[in-house]
Amino acid sequence: MYQINRTTNTIIKLDEKTFFDLGFKEREHLQEWLAKNPEALGEELLIIQKEFDGFNDTHERIDLLAVDKQGNLVVIENKLDDSGKDVTWQVLKYASYCSSLSIDNIKDMYQDYLRKTGTNDSATDKLAIFFDKEFEDIILNQGSTQRIIMVAGKFRREVTSTVLWLMNFNMRIQCFKVTPYAQGDQLFLNFEQILPIKDAEDYTISMASKAQDEIALQESSKTRYTIRTEFWTLFLKKANAKNSLWNNISPSWDSWIGIGIGMSGVSLNIAATKHYCRTEIYFNYGSRDKNKEFFDFIKSYKQEIETNFGAELVWERMDDNVTCRIGCRMDDVSIYDKEDWDKMTDFLVTTSQKMEEAFRVPVQKLSRYSKKGDHDKQFQV
Repeated sequence: MYQINRTTNTIIKLDEKTFFDLGFKEREHLQEWLAKNPEALGEELLIIQKEFDGFNDTHERIDLLAVDKQGNLVVIENKLDDSGKDVTWQVLKYASYCSSLSIDNIKDMYQDYLRKTGTNDSATDKLAIFFDKEFEDIILNQGSTQRIIMVAGKFRREVTSTVLWLMNFNMRIQCFKVTPYAQGDQLFLNFEQILPIKDAEDYTISMASKAQDEIALQESSKTRYTIRTEFWTLFLKKANAKNSLWNNISPSWDSWIGIGIGMSGVSLNIAATKHYCRTEIYFNYGSRDKNKEFFDFIKSYKQEIETNFGAELVWERMDDNVTCRIGCRMDDVSIYDKEDWDKMTDFLVTTSQKMEEAFRVPVQKLSRYSKKGDHDKQFQV
């Protein structure tokens, strides 16, 4: 690995090191780096457990356990400068242990992890944010979809040979070579996926026949979709009788619907779930930094917005997530109880209109602000 020197138009070779040379440890360092920055493995992962030993009749510990954006469990096993020769057997056992975990097991494991890390956040809410859908719509750990990621400074031939053989049977397994580098007092870390070769990673995973609980889940989904479509039909009928805000929206089978409000990446969303309904301004510009910047800009108009809205709003910057939101909600109602539908739809009609009106001018200012050059940008309240 080389460092580019723009001034001299040259490249400077970085010194390749070992974790042993630098005094780094597997659990204390490499494991913590990945727990805090799982995106180093090339995708968005949510860590749900660390050093987990809660499987019956075993005392073995999974280094890290994560879920990916498709709802698959991901076993992450870390080694330092050498993978050892038995790591493949080790991770296969871990994956087999994880195959029986239900969505409730996973939620409870994640809640325990959050508690151990000193946060009072709800696992249900964090999972809903990660998957960008209501918890009741999340499908986790279906069938034999468990994945394995091994991380080491060097992989022995016994390991790579076994991994290549397992890949022939559509085992979802990856090997990342991790190498520390030094340049003076600066340290660098490089993650390189060596198996499967990154450019040839796409392959089809054969699916086994659906289990009975998955079939039941599909039937349950059909019922939910029918109820939601009926609910949004009622909402749109009421909303369109009062204003034109939702004129171009059709009934949806999702738990939420949304509209643009004058700027790309900023939308007005409403949701109806098993436990509440809510109205919110949602920031999803695609960049964590931009979302936080735009949220802060809008928040500088907080007093004006809440005065125009007529009530206080909940401002959620959500620093641990890519997106941000500002909203209000009605609790103790359910989309699955038709007796609640009138008050839910009335709430959503009223709050969505008031929120669009309250945020219209600030979002227009944000749009102009976002188009300025970085050197010209400053908050102007």
